[in-house]
Amino acid sequence: MVEVRFGLGFLFLLCSLVFGEGENGNQTLRLGAERVALIELRSSLGLRGKDWPIKADPCLLWKGVECEDGRVVGINISGFRRTRIGRRNPQFGVDSLVNLTLLASFNASRFVLPGEIPEWFGLRMQSLEVLDLSSCGVRGVIPSSLGNLTTLSGLYLSGNSLTGSIPLSIGQLVRLDDLDLSHNMLTGSIPGSFSLLGNLSVLDMSGNFMSGSIPPAISSLLNLKVLNLSNNSFSSSIPSHLGDLKNLVDLDLSFNSLSGSLYTDLRGTRNLEKMVINNNFVSGTLPAILFSTLSNLQLVNLGHNNFSGVLPDSLLTLSQLSVLDVSSNNFTGFLPNSTVDTDSAAALFNLSGNTLYGNLTPVLKRFSFVDLSGNYFEGKVTQLNASLDKNCLQEVPNQKNISECSTFYADRGLEFDNFGTPTATQPPPGKPSSKSHKKTIILAAVVGGIGVILLVAVACLLFILCCRMRGSGSQSGNQRGNGVGPVPTGGNLPPSNAAASVDLSRVGDSYTYQQLLQATNEFNDSNLVKHGHTGDLYHGVLEGGIPVVVKKIDLQSIKNDGYLVELDFFSKVSHIRMVPLLGHCLENENEKLLVYKYMRNGDLSNALFRKTNQDDDGLQSLDWITRLKIAIGAAEGLSYLHHECTPPLVHRDVQASSILLDDKFEVRLGSLSEVCAQEVDPHQSRFTRFMRLPQTSEPGPSGTPSPSTSHDVYCFGKVLLELVTGKLGISAATNDPSMKDWLDQTLRHISMYDKELVTKIIDPSLIIDDDLLEEVWAVAIVARSCLNPKPTRRPLMRYILKALENPLKVVREEHSGSARLRATSSRGSWNATLFSSWRLSSSDAAAAAAAAPSYPQRPETGASGLKKVETSGSQSGSGTKSNGEHSSSRRRHLKDIFPEPELPDIEKQG
Repeated sequence: MVEVRFGLGFLFLLCSLVFGEGENGNQTLRLGAERVALIELRSSLGLRGKDWPIKADPCLLWKGVECEDGRVVGINISGFRRTRIGRRNPQFGVDSLVNLTLLASFNASRFVLPGEIPEWFGLRMQSLEVLDLSSCGVRGVIPSSLGNLTTLSGLYLSGNSLTGSIPLSIGQLVRLDDLDLSHNMLTGSIPGSFSLLGNLSVLDMSGNFMSGSIPPAISSLLNLKVLNLSNNSFSSSIPSHLGDLKNLVDLDLSFNSLSGSLYTDLRGTRNLEKMVINNNFVSGTLPAILFSTLSNLQLVNLGHNNFSGVLPDSLLTLSQLSVLDVSSNNFTGFLPNSTVDTDSAAALFNLSGNTLYGNLTPVLKRFSFVDLSGNYFEGKVTQLNASLDKNCLQEVPNQKNISECSTFYADRGLEFDNFGTPTATQPPPGKPSSKSHKKTIILAAVVGGIGVILLVAVACLLFILCCRMRGSGSQSGNQRGNGVGPVPTGGNLPPSNAAASVDLSRVGDSYTYQQLLQATNEFNDSNLVKHGHTGDLYHGVLEGGIPVVVKKIDLQSIKNDGYLVELDFFSKVSHIRMVPLLGHCLENENEKLLVYKYMRNGDLSNALFRKTNQDDDGLQSLDWITRLKIAIGAAEGLSYLHHECTPPLVHRDVQASSILLDDKFEVRLGSLSEVCAQEVDPHQSRFTRFMRLPQTSEPGPSGTPSPSTSHDVYCFGKVLLELVTGKLGISAATNDPSMKDWLDQTLRHISMYDKELVTKIIDPSLIIDDDLLEEVWAVAIVARSCLNPKPTRRPLMRYILKALENPLKVVREEHSGSARLRATSSRGSWNATLFSSWRLSSSDAAAAAAAAPSYPQRPETGASGLKKVETSGSQSGSGTKSNGEHSSSRRRHLKDIFPEPELPDIEKQG
């Protein structure tokens, strides 16, 4: 390697001496030396030629290289990938940077640099203004020499494994504007030298092991706007000198060991927009004067402390308030009995786990969703989206018992409404009058008569159902249920439950409306991606060049709270197959914004047919390998929701437009605002199935079919057909009669007995050989099994995933005679169970061919009329039979892919 570097350096030196003269020659020599330094950096870091092509001009064609007057002033390798050789032994190999004497910015965030920050960084990089090594895998201590970089304005070392204490020399960086040391393993206290960082506006030290008290030095940072010291071990009380930070807009002191009370001196921070002091030991009362002066507060989180007393009126009526969390404290008393003077409405209010009591007041209408659980509120609830568990409210389930509520109110000298039940003293017992005695007899007779009638009706119903079940045993089993229909709306998470469980700190960053307005060019129509059914999607670019998609939700036109359901989902669920949610903006009353990672290839409905960006691939449609990859990725996401979440989650919007694709066509499931827990177990008990009429589907609360994983499976089957046939819009169509007719005709061309039939429906743009044809055939068979009209006959998603990962096992015959015997049994195999509603015998196939003109006539291969199918590889010539019996036609054994389902007894009888 040394010889190579020397040779390259000598070559450039020779060229400069030959072609450069005088002053111009010196300039060429200097530029040649910087090019050598870049090539050495390219080699030591293992950068790919795709990013830094060696024959090209670095200033013009190298990604992330910025030049001024022919000199390198900036290098950005953020998110770059190393070459295959470079990944074998990655090093912190940046020694050649010392030769770039005018380098002002070096950004290597999210690029793996295992090792320690070299001491010479602070001795030789005197022009450096921005150093970003966040999430690079850096370890060791922060070198004290970094204090010599007096021109530095931004230092980002977050997300690494840095240890030790913060050097005192960092206080010498007087031009520093942004210091991010979060999510490391730093110890010790905040150095007193930080008082010299008068230009600092952002200080983030969250997620470390720092301890001690918050020093008075912080009060000297008069330009500070963001102070985040959360998730450390800071102790003592909240310092009063924080009130001197008049420009502070974001204060987060959560998850420390702070104690004491909240000082009124915080009222000096008049511009504060976000206050988070949860999970400490802070006690005392909340001074009303504090919140009357902090008029710009947007987020207040004081949860899990020991605050007591009443809630100040000024806290509940802050004009800019978006989120208020005072849960798990000792607040008591009545809620302010007042209306709200402000025009804006807050999104969330969590006051659970306190000892508040009395009636619910109009002030709560200020908030879109409220968590009142774990208090002692009484009275009636009217038009309020809230979580109400464990209170003393009337006509609300899951409340505290009457004894606990009565005792609580009695201890405070207050009257309890007794859950709305009259408590007047009953008349003294005595012999009833003859009139009342007659009324009692008449009432008993009526009740008894009704009881007899009900018993007779139930007996008749049971008799009729038994007869119908016996009769169904002789039928073919092809009876269609109505389990297929539009996307069910019942069973969605109640907005109040979603709001109560949303942890906004776990659902990405909180963006301001102005940030997203700028990122999307003020939501310009040219940035519009599409009109979604839960909001309009816009492409945008955040500061730093991060591409995103912003969903704009207008609550005035979309009358639901799906965005909160989606936030609740992302706060609890994390999987590689779900579209990443980067953040949110909830500050506006009637407009909510969600920010997602940008998917370069859009969704499946747009990516299936389009010209790719690669010069060597002019295909107008996706090849089969990519389509199968997409099918497997989508199945992985749905399998996670169905089988790895407890309770099982139902997507409810499975279609091509919900399957998002990144730059490598990896699947990320979108449209998650409809996700909900499965309400009805599709495998009911025998008694439950017995009592349900055969033609009915389990209705949900709204009268529509209850959400179930079998519905997702049905919709996924239509997606698979879309991949096989290339016909757009299959998965999006619901009750379109023409699409239903097309679906019926298409399914006739999918048979386990004839591979060639499927060629009539395959997308003509696909170029496939015989092996790939078998894969297409297998996927078509899986699609048809998903589209079984009986929900209980559809395969589970984990079995579908296994089939798609091993498609050839679905269609290739197993050699053992016992396997073929099991495959032909009537009730003991997956084949019989899964395909019983549409399995074709040879005579059925002939009848179907006669009835449907589009159904192709099979070439004769013997008395059975079934065409022989050739298989590739070891299967060739081993699977065809030509005798005239249906049982001798080629069977594919799926038992190893689809295990035999455990059917309820009632279905086994049918």
